[in-house]
Amino acid sequence: MYRSSKKMLSISTCVLCASMLFGCSKGTETTNTTASTTTPAATSAATAAAKETKAPDAAKKTITITYRDDGTGENGTLYKWFKDVAASYPNKDVIIKQTPIQASEGDYFAKIALALKSKDTAPDIVTEDTFMLNSDASAGLLSPLDDKVKSWTDWTNGSFIEAMKKGVTAADGKIYGVPYNTDSRGLWYNKQIFKQSGLPEDWKPKTWDEVLSAARTIKEKAAKDVVPFWMNMGKATGEATSMQTYEMLLYGTGERLYDDSSSKWTVKSQGILDALSFVDTINKEKLGPPLSKVLNGQAGNSSAREYLPKGKLGISLDGSWIAGNYLPNGAAPWPEYKDVLGFAPMPTSKGQAPGSITLAGGWALSVPANAQHKDEAWDFIKYALNKENTQKLVTASGNITVRADVAKDPGYTQMPFNAIATDYLKNAEFRPARDKYPEVSTQIQAMVESVATGTSPADAMKKYQQDVTRIVGEDKVSVK
Repeated sequence: MYRSSKKMLSISTCVLCASMLFGCSKGTETTNTTASTTTPAATSAATAAAKETKAPDAAKKTITITYRDDGTGENGTLYKWFKDVAASYPNKDVIIKQTPIQASEGDYFAKIALALKSKDTAPDIVTEDTFMLNSDASAGLLSPLDDKVKSWTDWTNGSFIEAMKKGVTAADGKIYGVPYNTDSRGLWYNKQIFKQSGLPEDWKPKTWDEVLSAARTIKEKAAKDVVPFWMNMGKATGEATSMQTYEMLLYGTGERLYDDSSSKWTVKSQGILDALSFVDTINKEKLGPPLSKVLNGQAGNSSAREYLPKGKLGISLDGSWIAGNYLPNGAAPWPEYKDVLGFAPMPTSKGQAPGSITLAGGWALSVPANAQHKDEAWDFIKYALNKENTQKLVTASGNITVRADVAKDPGYTQMPFNAIATDYLKNAEFRPARDKYPEVSTQIQAMVESVATGTSPADAMKKYQQDVTRIVGEDKVSVK
Protein backbone atom coordinates (compact mmCIF):
# COMPACT_ATOMS: atom_id res chain seq x y z
CA MET A 1 0.00 0.00 0.00
CA TYR A 2 0.36 0.96 -0.24
CA ARG A 3 1.06 2.95 1.12
CA SER A 4 2.61 5.79 1.03
CA SER A 5 6.72 9.55 2.00
CA LYS A 6 9.20 12.05 3.69
CA LYS A 7 11.42 14.75 5.77
CA MET A 8 13.79 17.46 5.01
CA LEU A 9 12.02 20.58 6.14
CA SER A 10 14.12 23.29 7.66
CA ILE A 11 15.19 22.55 11.22
CA SER A 12 13.17 25.41 12.60
CA THR A 13 10.04 24.35 10.77
CA CYS A 14 10.43 20.76 11.91
CA VAL A 15 10.91 21.76 15.52
CA LEU A 16 7.84 23.94 15.36
CA CYS A 17 5.80 21.13 13.80
CA ALA A 18 6.99 18.65 16.38
CA SER A 19 6.29 20.89 19.32
CA MET A 20 2.84 21.71 18.00
CA LEU A 21 2.11 18.06 17.37
CA PHE A 22 3.43 16.34 20.43
CA GLY A 23 3.50 19.07 23.05
CA CYS A 24 5.45 18.24 26.18
CA SER A 25 4.29 14.70 26.87
CA LYS A 26 3.80 11.44 25.10
CA GLY A 27 0.06 11.44 25.67
CA THR A 28 -0.66 14.68 23.84
CA GLU A 29 -2.63 14.19 20.61
CA THR A 30 -3.36 17.56 19.15
CA THR A 31 -3.46 16.50 15.49
CA ASN A 32 -6.52 14.28 15.71
CA THR A 33 -9.09 15.18 18.31
CA THR A 34 -11.29 12.20 17.50
CA ALA A 35 -8.47 9.81 18.24
CA SER A 36 -7.60 11.53 21.47
CA THR A 37 -11.15 11.42 22.79
CA THR A 38 -12.10 7.96 21.60
CA THR A 39 -9.36 5.37 21.82
CA PRO A 40 -9.83 2.29 19.61
CA ALA A 41 -9.48 -0.05 22.59
CA ALA A 42 -11.88 1.83 24.86
CA THR A 43 -14.84 -0.48 24.31
CA SER A 44 -12.87 -3.70 24.54
CA ALA A 45 -10.99 -2.51 27.61
CA ALA A 46 -14.22 -1.55 29.38
CA THR A 47 -15.82 -4.89 28.56
CA ALA A 48 -12.76 -6.75 29.74
CA ALA A 49 -12.76 -4.83 32.99
CA ALA A 50 -16.36 -5.82 33.62
CA LYS A 51 -15.69 -9.50 32.95
CA GLU A 52 -12.23 -9.89 34.43
CA THR A 53 -10.68 -8.85 37.68
CA LYS A 54 -7.09 -9.69 36.78
CA ALA A 55 -5.81 -6.13 36.91
CA PRO A 56 -7.21 -2.69 37.60
CA ASP A 57 -6.86 -0.08 34.84
CA ALA A 58 -4.00 1.53 36.73
CA ALA A 59 -1.96 -1.65 36.33
CA LYS A 60 -2.58 -1.95 32.61
CA LYS A 61 -0.02 -0.86 30.03
CA THR A 62 -1.01 1.51 27.25
CA ILE A 63 0.59 0.81 23.88
CA THR A 64 0.57 3.83 21.59
CA ILE A 65 0.47 3.43 17.81
CA THR A 66 1.32 6.31 15.47
CA TYR A 67 0.49 6.42 11.78
CA ARG A 68 -0.44 9.01 9.19
CA ASP A 69 -4.06 10.20 9.07
CA ASP A 70 -4.68 11.62 5.61
CA GLY A 71 -7.71 13.55 6.83
CA THR A 72 -10.24 10.73 7.06
CA GLY A 73 -10.03 10.40 10.85
CA GLU A 74 -12.28 7.65 12.21
CA ASN A 75 -13.34 6.79 8.66
CA GLY A 76 -9.78 5.88 7.75
CA THR A 77 -8.87 2.29 6.94
CA LEU A 78 -6.03 2.11 9.47
CA TYR A 79 -8.13 3.65 12.22
CA LYS A 80 -10.88 1.09 11.72
CA TRP A 81 -8.43 -1.78 11.41
CA PHE A 82 -6.45 -0.92 14.54
CA LYS A 83 -9.73 -0.51 16.41
CA ASP A 84 -10.94 -3.92 15.27
CA VAL A 85 -7.64 -5.64 16.06
CA ALA A 86 -7.45 -3.98 19.49
CA ALA A 87 -11.01 -5.10 20.31
CA SER A 88 -10.13 -8.74 19.67
CA TYR A 89 -6.64 -8.64 21.20
CA PRO A 90 -6.51 -11.42 23.83
CA ASN A 91 -4.28 -9.61 26.32
CA LYS A 92 -6.76 -7.46 28.24
CA ASP A 93 -3.99 -6.10 30.46
CA VAL A 94 -2.89 -3.99 27.50
CA ILE A 95 -4.73 -0.94 26.20
CA ILE A 96 -4.13 0.00 22.57
CA LYS A 97 -4.20 3.75 21.98
CA GLN A 98 -4.08 5.30 18.53
CA THR A 99 -2.07 8.51 18.23
CA PRO A 100 -2.30 9.38 14.54
CA ILE A 101 -0.67 12.36 12.87
CA GLN A 102 -2.89 14.27 10.47
CA ALA A 103 -0.41 15.53 7.89
CA SER A 104 0.71 15.36 4.29
CA GLU A 105 3.12 12.56 3.48
CA GLY A 106 6.15 14.82 3.58
CA ASP A 107 5.17 16.39 6.89
CA TYR A 108 4.46 12.99 8.42
CA PHE A 109 8.02 11.81 7.97
CA ALA A 110 9.50 15.02 9.30
CA LYS A 111 7.32 14.88 12.40
CA ILE A 112 7.96 11.19 12.97
CA ALA A 113 11.73 11.66 12.71
CA LEU A 114 11.60 14.24 15.50
CA ALA A 115 9.12 12.34 17.65
CA LEU A 116 11.22 9.18 17.63
CA LYS A 117 14.22 10.99 19.10
CA SER A 118 12.67 11.39 22.54
CA LYS A 119 11.26 8.93 25.07
CA ASP A 120 8.62 11.55 25.86
CA THR A 121 7.24 11.62 22.31
CA ALA A 122 8.14 8.26 20.77
CA PRO A 123 5.16 5.89 20.36
CA ASP A 124 5.47 2.18 21.08
CA ILE A 125 4.65 1.25 17.48
CA VAL A 126 5.13 3.41 14.38
CA THR A 127 4.16 2.83 10.76
CA GLU A 128 7.24 3.18 8.55
CA ASP A 129 7.25 3.61 4.81
CA THR A 130 9.88 1.04 3.86
CA PHE A 131 11.90 3.60 1.92
CA MET A 132 12.42 5.57 5.15
CA LEU A 133 13.19 2.55 7.29
CA ASN A 134 16.91 2.36 6.45
CA SER A 135 17.38 6.05 7.16
CA ASP A 136 15.56 5.91 10.50
CA ALA A 137 17.40 2.72 11.48
CA SER A 138 20.77 4.25 10.60
CA ALA A 139 19.90 7.22 12.77
CA GLY A 140 19.30 4.88 15.71
CA LEU A 141 15.59 5.63 15.86
CA LEU A 142 14.30 2.05 15.48
CA SER A 143 14.83 -1.17 17.39
CA PRO A 144 16.22 -4.19 15.49
CA LEU A 145 13.79 -7.10 15.57
CA ASP A 146 16.04 -9.99 14.49
CA ASP A 147 15.79 -11.86 17.79
CA LYS A 148 12.02 -11.36 17.79
CA VAL A 149 11.32 -12.61 14.26
CA LYS A 150 13.61 -15.64 14.65
CA SER A 151 11.24 -17.06 17.24
CA TRP A 152 8.06 -16.09 15.34
CA THR A 153 6.75 -19.08 13.40
CA ASP A 154 4.90 -16.97 10.84
CA TRP A 155 8.18 -15.30 9.88
CA THR A 156 10.19 -18.49 9.55
CA ASN A 157 7.72 -20.96 8.00
CA GLY A 158 7.18 -19.26 4.64
CA SER A 159 3.99 -17.42 5.54
CA PHE A 160 5.63 -14.14 4.46
CA ILE A 161 6.82 -13.67 0.88
CA GLU A 162 10.58 -13.84 1.17
CA ALA A 163 11.29 -10.98 -1.24
CA MET A 164 9.17 -8.64 0.85
CA LYS A 165 11.52 -9.06 3.80
CA LYS A 166 14.14 -7.06 1.91
CA GLY A 167 12.07 -3.93 2.34
CA VAL A 168 12.43 -4.07 6.13
CA THR A 169 16.10 -5.02 6.15
CA ALA A 170 18.43 -2.05 6.59
CA ALA A 171 21.95 -1.59 5.23
CA ASP A 172 23.37 -3.16 8.40
CA GLY A 173 21.58 -6.41 7.55
CA LYS A 174 19.18 -6.17 10.49
CA ILE A 175 15.38 -6.26 10.38
CA TYR A 176 13.58 -3.17 11.65
CA GLY A 177 9.93 -3.84 10.98
CA VAL A 178 7.26 -6.26 9.84
CA PRO A 179 5.73 -5.35 6.46
CA TYR A 180 1.97 -5.24 6.20
CA ASN A 181 1.46 -4.34 2.54
CA THR A 182 3.14 -3.67 -0.75
CA ASP A 183 1.92 -2.01 -3.94
CA SER A 184 2.43 -1.42 -7.62
CA ARG A 185 1.75 1.56 -9.84
CA GLY A 186 0.15 2.08 -13.22
CA LEU A 187 -2.36 4.09 -15.22
CA TRP A 188 -5.91 4.16 -13.87
CA TYR A 189 -8.36 5.28 -16.55
CA ASN A 190 -12.09 5.86 -16.89
CA LYS A 191 -13.52 3.49 -19.51
CA GLN A 192 -16.63 5.60 -19.98
CA ILE A 193 -14.59 8.70 -20.79
CA PHE A 194 -12.42 6.63 -23.12
CA LYS A 195 -15.48 5.32 -24.96
CA GLN A 196 -16.95 8.82 -25.26
CA SER A 197 -13.63 10.04 -26.65
CA GLY A 198 -13.30 7.23 -29.18
CA LEU A 199 -10.48 5.52 -27.28
CA PRO A 200 -10.27 1.74 -26.60
CA GLU A 201 -11.80 0.58 -23.35
CA ASP A 202 -9.16 -2.15 -23.14
CA TRP A 203 -6.26 0.29 -23.17
CA LYS A 204 -2.63 -0.85 -23.07
CA PRO A 205 -0.37 1.97 -24.24
CA LYS A 206 3.03 0.89 -25.53
CA THR A 207 4.91 4.20 -25.31
CA TRP A 208 4.75 7.60 -23.62
CA ASP A 209 3.62 9.10 -26.92
CA GLU A 210 0.56 6.87 -26.83
CA VAL A 211 -0.20 8.03 -23.28
CA LEU A 212 0.10 11.67 -24.30
CA SER A 213 -1.97 11.05 -27.43
CA ALA A 214 -4.80 9.61 -25.33
CA ALA A 215 -4.67 12.61 -22.99
CA ARG A 216 -4.83 14.99 -25.95
CA THR A 217 -7.80 13.13 -27.38
CA ILE A 218 -9.65 13.36 -24.06
CA LYS A 219 -8.95 17.09 -23.90
CA GLU A 220 -10.39 17.51 -27.38
CA LYS A 221 -13.41 15.22 -27.20
CA ALA A 222 -14.46 14.80 -23.58
CA ALA A 223 -16.48 17.27 -21.50
CA LYS A 224 -14.66 20.51 -20.72
CA ASP A 225 -14.57 19.82 -16.99
CA VAL A 226 -12.75 16.50 -17.46
CA VAL A 227 -9.06 16.53 -16.56
CA PRO A 228 -7.22 14.42 -19.16
CA PHE A 229 -4.23 13.34 -17.07
CA TRP A 230 -3.26 13.55 -13.39
CA MET A 231 0.01 12.83 -11.63
CA ASN A 232 1.52 14.21 -8.45
CA MET A 233 3.80 17.14 -9.21
CA GLY A 234 4.33 19.05 -5.96
CA LYS A 235 6.54 19.12 -2.90
CA ALA A 236 3.44 18.92 -0.73
CA THR A 237 2.67 15.38 -1.90
CA GLY A 238 6.15 14.29 -0.91
CA GLU A 239 7.20 10.78 -1.85
CA ALA A 240 4.14 10.39 -4.05
CA THR A 241 5.74 12.95 -6.37
CA SER A 242 9.15 11.28 -6.20
CA MET A 243 8.02 7.70 -6.60
CA GLN A 244 4.70 7.70 -8.44
CA THR A 245 5.65 10.41 -10.90
CA TYR A 246 9.36 11.04 -11.37
CA GLU A 247 10.77 7.58 -10.69
CA MET A 248 8.05 5.89 -12.73
CA LEU A 249 9.15 8.14 -15.61
CA LEU A 250 12.90 7.97 -15.03
CA TYR A 251 12.95 4.20 -14.66
CA GLY A 252 10.82 3.99 -17.80
CA THR A 253 13.73 5.51 -19.73
CA GLY A 254 15.98 2.69 -18.61
CA GLU A 255 17.93 4.85 -16.18
CA ARG A 256 18.05 4.63 -12.39
CA LEU A 257 18.45 7.13 -9.58
CA TYR A 258 21.44 5.34 -8.14
CA ASP A 259 24.07 3.28 -9.95
CA ASP A 260 24.87 0.28 -7.75
CA SER A 261 27.94 -0.63 -9.79
CA SER A 262 29.61 2.74 -9.24
CA SER A 263 27.87 3.62 -5.97
CA LYS A 264 26.94 7.02 -7.38
CA TRP A 265 23.80 9.11 -7.83
CA THR A 266 23.02 10.10 -11.42
CA VAL A 267 22.42 13.85 -11.45
CA LYS A 268 22.61 14.76 -15.14
CA SER A 269 21.43 12.58 -18.02
CA GLN A 270 19.12 12.29 -20.99
CA GLY A 271 16.79 10.12 -18.94
CA ILE A 272 16.32 12.89 -16.39
CA LEU A 273 15.58 15.37 -19.18
CA ASP A 274 13.10 12.97 -20.80
CA ALA A 275 11.26 12.42 -17.51
CA LEU A 276 11.04 16.15 -16.82
CA SER A 277 9.99 16.83 -20.42
CA PHE A 278 6.97 14.54 -19.92
CA VAL A 279 5.96 16.65 -16.90
CA ASP A 280 6.58 19.81 -18.91
CA THR A 281 4.39 18.61 -21.78
CA ILE A 282 1.47 17.77 -19.48
CA ASN A 283 1.50 21.28 -18.06
CA LYS A 284 2.30 23.30 -21.17
CA GLU A 285 -0.47 21.60 -23.12
CA LYS A 286 -2.85 21.94 -20.16
CA LEU A 287 -3.48 18.22 -20.04
CA GLY A 288 -3.33 18.14 -16.25
CA PRO A 289 -5.38 19.65 -13.41
CA PRO A 290 -5.04 23.26 -12.27
CA LEU A 291 -1.82 23.77 -10.32
CA SER A 292 -3.86 24.86 -7.32
CA LYS A 293 -5.26 21.33 -7.19
CA VAL A 294 -2.07 19.40 -7.82
CA LEU A 295 0.44 21.37 -5.74
CA ASN A 296 -1.20 20.83 -2.35
CA GLY A 297 -0.93 17.96 0.09
CA GLN A 298 -4.41 16.62 -0.72
CA ALA A 299 -3.77 16.24 -4.45
CA GLY A 300 -3.69 12.45 -4.32
CA ASN A 301 -6.95 12.31 -2.39
CA SER A 302 -8.57 14.78 -4.78
CA SER A 303 -7.78 12.68 -7.84
CA ALA A 304 -8.71 9.33 -6.30
CA ARG A 305 -11.68 10.28 -4.15
CA GLU A 306 -13.22 13.16 -6.05
CA TYR A 307 -12.24 13.41 -9.71
CA LEU A 308 -12.22 9.71 -10.65
CA PRO A 309 -15.51 8.73 -8.94
CA LYS A 310 -17.28 11.78 -10.34
CA GLY A 311 -16.19 11.06 -13.91
CA LYS A 312 -13.99 14.16 -14.04
CA LEU A 313 -10.65 12.46 -14.74
CA GLY A 314 -9.53 10.47 -17.76
CA ILE A 315 -6.15 9.03 -16.74
CA SER A 316 -4.37 8.94 -13.38
CA LEU A 317 -0.81 7.76 -12.77
CA ASP A 318 -1.23 6.29 -9.31
CA GLY A 319 -0.92 3.25 -7.09
CA SER A 320 -2.79 -0.03 -6.82
CA TRP A 321 -4.17 0.91 -3.40
CA ILE A 322 -6.58 3.61 -4.58
CA ALA A 323 -9.25 0.96 -5.19
CA GLY A 324 -9.54 0.65 -1.42
CA ASN A 325 -11.21 4.08 -1.39
CA TYR A 326 -14.16 2.68 -3.31
CA LEU A 327 -15.06 -0.25 -1.08
CA PRO A 328 -18.20 0.01 1.09
CA ASN A 329 -16.10 0.95 4.12
CA GLY A 330 -13.65 3.07 2.12
CA ALA A 331 -13.17 6.84 2.11
CA ALA A 332 -15.18 7.27 -1.11
CA PRO A 333 -17.54 4.29 -1.61
CA TRP A 334 -18.15 3.70 -5.31
CA PRO A 335 -19.80 0.34 -6.14
CA GLU A 336 -19.35 0.80 -9.91
CA TYR A 337 -15.60 1.35 -9.80
CA LYS A 338 -14.74 -2.20 -10.90
CA ASP A 339 -16.73 -1.70 -14.11
CA VAL A 340 -15.86 1.92 -14.81
CA LEU A 341 -12.11 1.85 -14.17
CA GLY A 342 -9.29 0.15 -16.00
CA PHE A 343 -5.72 -0.27 -14.72
CA ALA A 344 -3.17 -0.23 -17.53
CA PRO A 345 0.57 -0.81 -17.18
CA MET A 346 2.78 2.27 -17.40
CA PRO A 347 4.81 1.77 -20.58
CA THR A 348 8.51 2.42 -20.94
CA SER A 349 9.32 5.65 -22.77
CA LYS A 350 9.73 4.20 -26.26
CA GLY A 351 8.37 0.73 -25.68
CA GLN A 352 11.81 -0.71 -24.98
CA ALA A 353 12.18 -3.85 -22.88
CA PRO A 354 10.69 -4.86 -20.55
CA GLY A 355 7.77 -2.90 -22.03
CA SER A 356 6.29 -1.61 -18.80
CA ILE A 357 7.53 -0.33 -15.47
CA THR A 358 6.29 -0.12 -11.93
CA LEU A 359 7.76 1.00 -8.64
CA ALA A 360 6.94 -1.12 -5.60
CA GLY A 361 6.93 0.08 -2.03
CA GLY A 362 5.05 -0.72 1.12
CA TRP A 363 4.64 -0.03 4.82
CA ALA A 364 5.71 -1.80 8.00
CA LEU A 365 5.07 -1.77 11.72
CA SER A 366 8.24 -0.90 13.63
CA VAL A 367 9.22 -0.49 17.27
CA PRO A 368 11.03 2.80 18.02
CA ALA A 369 14.31 2.62 19.94
CA ASN A 370 12.75 4.97 22.51
CA ALA A 371 9.52 2.98 22.90
CA GLN A 372 8.61 2.41 26.55
CA HIS A 373 6.87 -0.97 26.13
CA LYS A 374 8.87 -2.85 23.49
CA ASP A 375 7.91 -6.39 24.45
CA GLU A 376 4.21 -5.57 24.60
CA ALA A 377 4.51 -3.69 21.31
CA TRP A 378 6.08 -6.72 19.64
CA ASP A 379 3.39 -9.05 20.94
CA PHE A 380 0.71 -6.79 19.49
CA ILE A 381 2.51 -6.58 16.13
CA LYS A 382 2.57 -10.36 15.88
CA TYR A 383 -1.16 -10.53 16.57
CA ALA A 384 -2.04 -7.63 14.29
CA LEU A 385 -0.12 -9.08 11.36
CA ASN A 386 -1.24 -12.69 11.58
CA LYS A 387 -2.95 -14.13 8.50
CA GLU A 388 -6.52 -13.22 9.48
CA ASN A 389 -5.81 -9.63 10.46
CA THR A 390 -3.47 -9.00 7.54
CA GLN A 391 -6.12 -10.19 5.11
CA LYS A 392 -8.67 -7.84 6.66
CA LEU A 393 -6.30 -4.91 6.23
CA VAL A 394 -5.22 -5.48 2.63
CA THR A 395 -8.78 -6.27 1.59
CA ALA A 396 -10.06 -3.05 3.14
CA SER A 397 -7.21 -0.89 1.85
CA GLY A 398 -6.84 -2.29 -1.66
CA ASN A 399 -3.15 -2.97 -1.15
CA ILE A 400 -1.19 -6.03 -2.21
CA THR A 401 -0.40 -8.53 0.51
CA VAL A 402 3.09 -9.44 1.69
CA ARG A 403 1.91 -12.78 3.07
CA ALA A 404 2.04 -15.81 0.77
CA ASP A 405 -0.83 -17.50 2.62
CA VAL A 406 -3.10 -14.48 2.19
CA ALA A 407 -2.19 -14.25 -1.50
CA LYS A 408 -3.70 -17.72 -2.03
CA ASP A 409 -6.93 -17.00 -0.18
CA PRO A 410 -10.07 -16.65 -2.39
CA GLY A 411 -11.20 -13.66 -0.34
CA TYR A 412 -8.11 -11.84 -1.52
CA THR A 413 -7.75 -13.10 -5.07
CA GLN A 414 -11.35 -12.26 -5.93
CA MET A 415 -10.84 -8.56 -5.19
CA PRO A 416 -11.00 -6.50 -8.40
CA PHE A 417 -7.58 -5.47 -9.78
CA ASN A 418 -5.58 -7.50 -7.23
CA ALA A 419 -4.42 -9.99 -9.85
CA ILE A 420 -3.49 -7.21 -12.29
CA ALA A 421 -1.63 -5.17 -9.68
CA THR A 422 0.26 -8.24 -8.51
CA ASP A 423 1.20 -9.13 -12.09
CA TYR A 424 2.79 -5.71 -12.55
CA LEU A 425 5.28 -6.62 -9.83
CA LYS A 426 7.14 -8.84 -12.29
CA ASN A 427 8.78 -5.68 -13.68
CA ALA A 428 8.98 -3.89 -10.33
CA GLU A 429 11.81 -1.59 -9.35
CA PHE A 430 12.56 -0.38 -5.85
CA ARG A 431 13.91 2.86 -4.45
CA PRO A 432 17.58 2.90 -3.48
CA ALA A 433 18.16 1.55 0.03
CA ARG A 434 20.60 4.33 0.80
CA ASP A 435 20.77 6.66 3.78
CA LYS A 436 20.75 9.73 1.54
CA TYR A 437 17.68 8.75 -0.44
CA PRO A 438 15.20 10.74 1.67
CA GLU A 439 17.25 13.91 1.13
CA VAL A 440 17.63 13.20 -2.59
CA SER A 441 13.89 12.55 -2.77
CA THR A 442 13.21 16.02 -1.38
CA GLN A 443 15.27 17.49 -4.21
CA ILE A 444 13.34 15.39 -6.72
CA GLN A 445 10.09 16.89 -5.46
CA ALA A 446 11.48 20.42 -5.75
CA MET A 447 12.73 19.68 -9.27
CA VAL A 448 9.42 18.29 -10.48
CA GLU A 449 7.43 21.16 -8.96
CA SER A 450 9.74 23.71 -10.55
CA VAL A 451 9.07 22.20 -13.98
CA ALA A 452 5.33 22.11 -13.28
CA THR A 453 5.42 25.81 -12.49
CA GLY A 454 7.37 26.85 -15.58
CA THR A 455 11.09 26.16 -15.12
CA SER A 456 12.68 24.48 -18.14
CA PRO A 457 13.68 20.82 -17.71
CA ALA A 458 17.33 21.73 -18.39
CA ASP A 459 17.40 24.43 -15.71
CA ALA A 460 15.55 22.23 -13.21
CA MET A 461 18.05 19.41 -13.78
CA LYS A 462 20.97 21.82 -13.30
CA LYS A 463 19.59 22.90 -9.92
CA TYR A 464 18.99 19.25 -8.99
CA GLN A 465 22.58 18.41 -9.88
CA GLN A 466 23.88 21.18 -7.63
CA ASP A 467 21.65 20.27 -4.70
CA VAL A 468 22.24 16.51 -4.78
CA THR A 469 26.00 17.02 -5.17
CA ARG A 470 25.94 19.20 -2.07
CA ILE A 471 24.05 16.50 -0.16
CA VAL A 472 26.01 13.37 -1.15
CA GLY A 473 29.41 14.81 -2.14
CA GLU A 474 31.19 15.39 -5.44
CA ASP A 475 32.66 11.88 -5.43
CA LYS A 476 29.21 10.29 -5.14
CA VAL A 477 27.54 11.75 -8.25
CA SER A 478 27.61 10.72 -11.89
CA VAL A 479 27.04 12.79 -15.02
CA LYS A 480 26.05 10.97 -18.20
